[in-house]
Amino acid sequence: MYINGKKMGEDLEKIEIMNPATNEVIGKVPNGGEKEAEQAIKAAYEAFLTWSETTAYERAAYLKRLNKLIIEHQEELAQTMTMEMGKPIEESKGEVVYGASFLEWYAEEAKRVYGETIPTHISNKRLQVWKKPVGVVAAITPWNFPLAMITRKIAPALAAGCTVIIKPSKESPLTAIKLMELVEKAGIPEGVVNLVTGSSAKIVGQMMENDKVRKITFTGSTEIGKLLIEQSAKQVKRLSLELGGHAPFIILDDANVEKAVDGVLASKFRNGGQTCVCANRIYVQAGIYEQFVNKFSEKVKGLRVGNSLHEEKVDIGPLINEDGVNKVARHVKDAVEKGALIVTGGNRIEGEGTFYEPTVLRDIDPSMIIMQEETFGPVAPIQKIETDEEAVELANSTEYGLAAYVFTESVSRGTKLVEKLDFGIVGWNDGVPSAAQAPFGGMKESGIGREGGHEGMDAFLETQYVSIGLS
Repeated sequence: MYINGKKMGEDLEKIEIMNPATNEVIGKVPNGGEKEAEQAIKAAYEAFLTWSETTAYERAAYLKRLNKLIIEHQEELAQTMTMEMGKPIEESKGEVVYGASFLEWYAEEAKRVYGETIPTHISNKRLQVWKKPVGVVAAITPWNFPLAMITRKIAPALAAGCTVIIKPSKESPLTAIKLMELVEKAGIPEGVVNLVTGSSAKIVGQMMENDKVRKITFTGSTEIGKLLIEQSAKQVKRLSLELGGHAPFIILDDANVEKAVDGVLASKFRNGGQTCVCANRIYVQAGIYEQFVNKFSEKVKGLRVGNSLHEEKVDIGPLINEDGVNKVARHVKDAVEKGALIVTGGNRIEGEGTFYEPTVLRDIDPSMIIMQEETFGPVAPIQKIETDEEAVELANSTEYGLAAYVFTESVSRGTKLVEKLDFGIVGWNDGVPSAAQAPFGGMKESGIGREGGHEGMDAFLETQYVSIGLS
């Protein structure tokens, strides 16, 4: 752990970290709890008193140094990431660059936090709006993007003048530890960034109960997000929540089929389907249904599964654990029992590791579990649709509203369709829409607030109205 600029936790019991590609133990991290969380909160609170008074230019300089160090250590960070959660090494390298981009972006956004002067209604008054950092921030991050989900949270927090405590997933904390080494190397002052590993219930419990923590930023399941909302009510803590998704991928009959095939491949099989914005429900209009299924299936058959640290040109790595494999298998089994046809894949790959074949299912209908629950695996279910209206109705028939995708070459049809979709992110002829400079977040039960873009700064700032009476 990294608390107040010091490595901590050597004397605590350890949590073993497994490589899902080999089932081997690759590291151990401290199993911290309330005491360690409280120490980190105290350190962040004390550091806030001075960090919040630094200039935007000073904070920007620290973020730029950290960005530079991350890029310089891309290979080491990517290797660690792939070992602990299985992502293909080229994807891991891409995540390092993506994660670093938030530091670069918010280094500049730190200088763009503007107040406001309001026209007065009385001659001896001056009305102003000031922007102030919200305070100590607790960042709770998931296993599937162990670097980028941290930088997407801490970059705007630090840029705004906040201090942070990071609680990474127990499945993939090693990348976060490597990042803390670079935080120290960048010279970021003690207590400004802290990392606590261990029991989620105990550490997060302390974060929610401690009144020194004024902001919670969380990426994870909707179930846990709802629990955090309940717990935050006691102190009216500010929340940013990026929760579950169940992304529809709509392909209209005027779409460029080759472009659509590549778009689904990029969205569906990125990180083995283990992303909150990956295509989960693929709706293809009848006029191009057979053509799409055939071309898409051929490309899926060519995807290579394996351990990218030992094999070349791997497209898909292992699922994160046995629970992940079992959920995928359950979804496929249910679909087949209800009439779906397996075009390719459909089985676990035997041997060491938690690998599952990239799978395409056709003749899908809404009654199947795979169209109701987020699969989080390399399975592409394809349902035939007739009209644009049916596409919208099916897409919106979920409590989730994180990401959606639409492929059509018609500006008119695309505009009308996108306007009716209840999703915070829409990729129109784009299977990978995420970018540091754009807002990321969901509608309905997929979250509260936005990360990325200038909206990402707003989440870490308080608005203070100041009325000045003049003599």
